Amino acid sequence: MRRHLLFLALASLTAVSPAFAQATTNRILVVPFDNRANEPRYQWLAEASAVLMADSLHERGAPALVRTERVRAFEQLHLPPAASLSRATVIKVAQLVGAGEVIIGSFSVENEQFSVTASSIRVDAGRVQPQVTERGPLTELFTIFERLSGRMTHEPLPPQKSSVAQPPLDAFENYIKGLLAENPASKATFLEAAIREHAEFDRARLALWEVRNDQGDDQSALETARAVPPGSPLAGRARFSAGVSLLELKRYDEAFDTFKKLLDESTGSSPPASVLNNLGVVQIRRGGTTQAGTAAYYLTKAADSEAEPDYFFNLGYAYFRERNYTGAQFWLRETLRRDPTDADSHYVLAAALQATGGVVEAGRERDLARQLSARYEEIDRQSSDRFAVPEGLERVAMDLATPLATRADKVLVNSALREQQELARFHLEQGKKLFDREKDREAMAELRRVVYLSPYEASAHLMIARIHLRGGRAGDAIDALKISIWSEDTAAARIAMGEAYLKSGNTSAAKTEFERALVLEPSSIEAKRLLGTIK
Repeated sequence: MRRHLLFLALASLTAVSPAFAQATTNRILVVPFDNRANEPRYQWLAEASAVLMADSLHERGAPALVRTERVRAFEQLHLPPAASLSRATVIKVAQLVGAGEVIIGSFSVENEQFSVTASSIRVDAGRVQPQVTERGPLTELFTIFERLSGRMTHEPLPPQKSSVAQPPLDAFENYIKGLLAENPASKATFLEAAIREHAEFDRARLALWEVRNDQGDDQSALETARAVPPGSPLAGRARFSAGVSLLELKRYDEAFDTFKKLLDESTGSSPPASVLNNLGVVQIRRGGTTQAGTAAYYLTKAADSEAEPDYFFNLGYAYFRERNYTGAQFWLRETLRRDPTDADSHYVLAAALQATGGVVEAGRERDLARQLSARYEEIDRQSSDRFAVPEGLERVAMDLATPLATRADKVLVNSALREQQELARFHLEQGKKLFDREKDREAMAELRRVVYLSPYEASAHLMIARIHLRGGRAGDAIDALKISIWSEDTAAARIAMGEAYLKSGNTSAAKTEFERALVLEPSSIEAKRLLGTIK
């Protein structure tokens, strides 16, 4: 569902709403440069140009999106990572990922002489800045992009530039080809060649770790991460990656010690939420202790540090496993407020609600989980235990360096959710018009679409209940009203619930609902009238 909405968001190429335009950040999206001569042997330079430009911008303090953010966003938009895009599409992608500026460019190579031209586009105004061109021998590729970024930003390099030695051109070419290769074996071959050609190429080692991790070859991944020396500027990221591999190898004590040392070393600064999260995951898997800290202890700190839905889910899941169903419900709802399409959250929330007697709400959440994931249809077919929740749902943070809250794909998801909410509002308005005209069948169809797109839209559940009441289905109305009140407790919903109880013959329950309505809205004439009929 989410991917479909993201694709529609891009394909529409419509103007962004003013509210979203105001929220656009000053981050910079650098897209792969065009190969002017279409020379196949130099096609790798298209991606290399984007990587080097983003690196150079970072060195000068400009907030460019890192490659992993760009690639993840392109994947969610079903765009090839190294695609040549039209200017309109580039601007739309920038809007969707929350970038305020895009850098585009082109290059050519002739007689080993490299020529590159770049320009920036302000996303809010669609204004293109004047082009900047740099030239030089291909062997001076890194220097060329340093000059180019300097001319575009008008910012000097910091006095103490990163001490990482630039790799030889052949090693860098293999590194880029490794990033671009489509299958894991080819990726590994190129990256291993890059490391052989430049033993200090720790960036290639971390990329190789990602390949091994994706392949599930956790032992090789661990060895790759541990090959990064302690003095490397990337040593912290490498140790974090080693901790992930130890976690996957079920060497929980070693994984805990690795993450705990990273946490202790962050004393005096804000602890990385990713480290806190993974400490919590270790404790979920091996069982936490009071001395070492429970899973909920670390995950609470992660959630407090960064409003990341995966951290909220982990905390809710940890509480569920501890049978703290109230805590589980709170954090799983927080997760779903940020990502309503999270099937795991719906399913675990259903089990937590079932455990506290919320049968109707639990059924609703379980239905949503089944709609969102075939996995849960299969689980429910195989087991009648409504408290059964799969093992291993906890979510491991994979990267130390990139804060998840600023990741481009998170902005992208938020953009898609905004469009989803706008679509839900459209169907809600249509449903209300049809409801007012007593076209109940058509109204119900519109309202069903609303609750699929926005499961906690209380007004939609209230109208569904009123349709059931109008049709004499008091039991169905009560079920819908329980969800409406759970989503938002209003006097109107309480009054409708009282009417439903009256129709089902439960006068005592109806009286309670009307009294609750008067607490919420003391001036309600309708609640007073109905309460008077009971007395």
